[in-house]
Amino acid sequence: MDKVSRILVHICKERAAPQRAHFVQSVTGHFSDGGADLVEVSCSLEKNQFIVYRPDQGRGIPLKRPAFCPIKHLSVTEVAAIPLDIQQRGIDVGVAIILQTANEKVLLTRRAKELRIFPNVWVPPGGHLEPDETLLDAGLRELKEETGLKLEPEEVSPKILGLWESVYPPMLSSGVPQRHHVVVYMLLHSSLSHLQVQASLSPSPAEVSACLWADSRLVRAIVSAVDGEDAEVRVDGVPSSVSVWQVSSDGALSDASLPLAVLISRAPISGPDVERVSTGTKFALELWLKTLETPDP
Repeated sequence: MDKVSRILVHICKERAAPQRAHFVQSVTGHFSDGGADLVEVSCSLEKNQFIVYRPDQGRGIPLKRPAFCPIKHLSVTEVAAIPLDIQQRGIDVGVAIILQTANEKVLLTRRAKELRIFPNVWVPPGGHLEPDETLLDAGLRELKEETGLKLEPEEVSPKILGLWESVYPPMLSSGVPQRHHVVVYMLLHSSLSHLQVQASLSPSPAEVSACLWADSRLVRAIVSAVDGEDAEVRVDGVPSSVSVWQVSSDGALSDASLPLAVLISRAPISGPDVERVSTGTKFALELWLKTLETPDP
């Protein structure tokens, strides 16, 4: 038997055995009634299969896709235009870490402009789930690889905030889908302040070109810039520029500022992408804000 090289999404409905999700299948759509873009599900990781299923009782965790999700809107002709090797990929699994410091700030990183997928876009640290890893193991590994921050499993109390169905390119106007993921956003609490954590920050320039610490006020402005909508962005006294740490080609950090306008940019409907906070990150940050309002007992 071939060694498992990628962890893929499997879906389970009713009491049927889990089945591998197809690349051109929307996981959110599979569980939604009437085409809703937000559903509640449960998930588990078993024998290198990431299984998504309906919660048996009580509340599950949110699974969301954007209203403009390319998979949702694919026509028969567009499906036929996707190369067969991509159609046969299945749906990959990613883990992203929302790292909250003791003074309630979270770490965001700007993806290097050389990366093939979502270059120059602001996201939390994260990446692919690898065989025989737990979700927490994957998140801690990616956190260390991308930022140099090393946390031990016993130091954190992980909580899954939600699942995001991510497709690249993010709009059909930019071409047919090339990658399809379900991203697990996991909240980790640090007992240190952001300045104490900052002392150990050593980002990989191959993956990260800048970092910033966002407080709840900045996050509220970011999530109010809903992609695909044109409602007013609520800046509520947030400064017009934000302090960030630029990462040089040799990994050195330097203090810089970034216009707030960049962080509240929306995903363009057509044309090339822009520097912005990813749509999935906005979803996760909105869930994070809710944890501040209603902390666990």
